[in-house]
Amino acid sequence: MADGNRPKEDEENGWADKAWTALSAVRQRKPLIQCITNFVSMDLMANTLLAAGASPAMLHSLQEIPDFTPQAHALLINVGTLSDAWLPAMKSAAEFAIQSGRPWVLDPVAAGGTGFRLKACLELVELRPTVIRGNGSEIIALSKASLGANQGVDSIHESMDAMEYAKALAQASGAIVAVSGAIDIVTDGQQVVGAGNGVAMMQQITATGCSVTALIAAFVAVDPSHALEATALALSVFGVAGEVGMEMAKGPASLRMHLIDSLYGLDEAALLSRVNITSMS
Repeated sequence: MADGNRPKEDEENGWADKAWTALSAVRQRKPLIQCITNFVSMDLMANTLLAAGASPAMLHSLQEIPDFTPQAHALLINVGTLSDAWLPAMKSAAEFAIQSGRPWVLDPVAAGGTGFRLKACLELVELRPTVIRGNGSEIIALSKASLGANQGVDSIHESMDAMEYAKALAQASGAIVAVSGAIDIVTDGQQVVGAGNGVAMMQQITATGCSVTALIAAFVAVDPSHALEATALALSVFGVAGEVGMEMAKGPASLRMHLIDSLYGLDEAALLSRVNITSMS
């Protein structure tokens, strides 16, 4: 008798195998990831990259970008503590990344919060990011503005609410768009996959979203020709680390510590048994 569940099981096992391959590649190649990010996230982001095997560089000086950015394997731009002084460096770094054939990832933190912030994010989107990752509200605000609609979106939207907006933004920008939520959504405008790993308490630790975006940059750095897959795998691997860490944690502070330890120690067995990525298109 044929097993009707076999195709789904094969798909899930395939993603788990890819997750281990991708994490192993990061550990072996140790990609240099330039992070232009907010003050709040720098510590956790750098430690996330180190735990995964990548090499973080928290460098944002406009004067250093022409020399440094072309040497990085990927660039992350996070607008969390955006300022007039930092925006030119962000734009310059994105331009050098594109010129050097390097992937770059945009995290449009609170994109709809202010006019200045939204305008800056739209200008960065015009510089062709490889991946855009945000929460539901950020992606909805950015998608609406990219398509000429009015903005003004609050922060209560879930990833599923934003799926169609994510697809529209991906089509308009050419980027892979990822929406974090209970189920993380990743799309190229046509294909949609969902990553269902993680625990709710991760939302109680500041900068976990910022940090997973950096991990996406590391995964894309080692497999730039498969950016959608790399993005989904990074989200799942980070979520698995949170699940493993939660088994030892007593609250957000201890989860933060165990999250990093778990990411550092993830093995093939953990990923094969836990990775939860499925096609949604």
